[in-house]
Amino acid sequence: MPTLRLTLANADATATLAGRIAPLLKAGDTLLLEGDIGAGKTTFARALIRARLGNPAEDVPSPTFTLVQTYDAADATIWHCDLYRLTHEQEVLELGLAEAFRDAICLIEWPDRLGQDTPVDALTCRFAAAPDHHTLDLTPGPDDDARWQPILAAIARTGT
Repeated sequence: MPTLRLTLANADATATLAGRIAPLLKAGDTLLLEGDIGAGKTTFARALIRARLGNPAEDVPSPTFTLVQTYDAADATIWHCDLYRLTHEQEVLELGLAEAFRDAICLIEWPDRLGQDTPVDALTCRFAAAPDHHTLDLTPGPDDDARWQPILAAIARTGT
């Protein structure tokens, strides 16, 4: 399936979409959250985590300084990572991400820092800000289109 482009009118639309995606994820799924500062990556990640935990009031701090925040959902651990401050690919391995990619749901902000450790089966979520809305391009990894195709098709059918 090619890239699915969505228009998100505001932060509430971003949160609604994240809430629709959250229950569809399973351990071993990775979302690569790309985009400039302020494009909606953290808003999306926080809403997805809250939806997956079933608690809209859950405190979901940004992992900008801690690099990783983990959350225990009923059926999977969620890793929310902000790799902005990493300076070398080796630091990714030190965080334990190799294991998390296999065993957890991973939300990775600034995935360009992963370098060669980027999972080929991840869903790339490219956020972009416009003056009156944001866009989100969802692109499955080349090796795992079958995993993401049903999810993207369901999103395309229902819209944002």
